Amino acid sequence: MARSITRKTRRHQSPISRKKSHSSTDFGHRNYSLYVNRVLKEVVPQRGISSRTLDIMNTLINDIFELISMEACSLMCFRNRCTLTPEDLEKAVYLVLPTKLAKYAVAFGSEAVQRYVHS
Repeated sequence: MARSITRKTRRHQSPISRKKSHSSTDFGHRNYSLYVNRVLKEVVPQRGISSRTLDIMNTLINDIFELISMEACSLMCFRNRCTLTPEDLEKAVYLVLPTKLAKYAVAFGSEAVQRYVHS
């Protein structure tokens, strides 16, 4: 009896890549570290911020952005519209953020939209 010898063929496997760090940029989120540093230097020029604190701030900004965008999208769908308007965003900010912070955010956001429209 002849034994059938089966050979296991090795397929070309891709080389093992180095493990990437799990930062927020790997998941498609933006990195706001540069902007946080700029604002900090405008407010307190002699102070710095650690990279760990920058990561926490970046996560916080991305989380708030996601909350506001989800709320604005649900408001848009509730009104049976296909276009996201600045009014939807304003209402979403008022629903997500505390009162005083929401007023400042809407004021600065409205000013930014006006500057963009008139430029």
